[in-house]
Amino acid sequence: MDFQTNSKFLREVIRRLERKLGLLDELEASCCGVTFAQCHAVVEIGRAGSISLNDLAATLALDKSTMNRTINHLVTHNLATREIDPRDRRYIMIQLTPSGRKAFQTIENSMEAFLPMYSTRFPKISGSKSSIA
Repeated sequence: MDFQTNSKFLREVIRRLERKLGLLDELEASCCGVTFAQCHAVVEIGRAGSISLNDLAATLALDKSTMNRTINHLVTHNLATREIDPRDRRYIMIQLTPSGRKAFQTIENSMEAFLPMYSTRFPKISGSKSSIA
């Protein structure tokens, strides 16, 4: 694996670990003007392009009511839109607005810039990627 592949893999592992372990205090921390929970939602929506509220809740391991409140905040602050899925009206699809895509890109760029600074502190990654939950 080259450095860029290692970097992206490490970012993904750290992001999932941080989310699963709840290492960050949402009340004290924020990124791009949103809480870290909202930041995770922006990242997942940005990566998916369009995602159902149910799938987003499952991806982030949150219940639907919590996910709905998170999305309400993003919609109120013009970072995301919520639309009924034209293929199945039972589903709500979430997409980023231009402002949301800008926030997503800022988050991604920040993480891309962060990891190379510390790359010399990490041991070489050898072997194949293991599955991350």
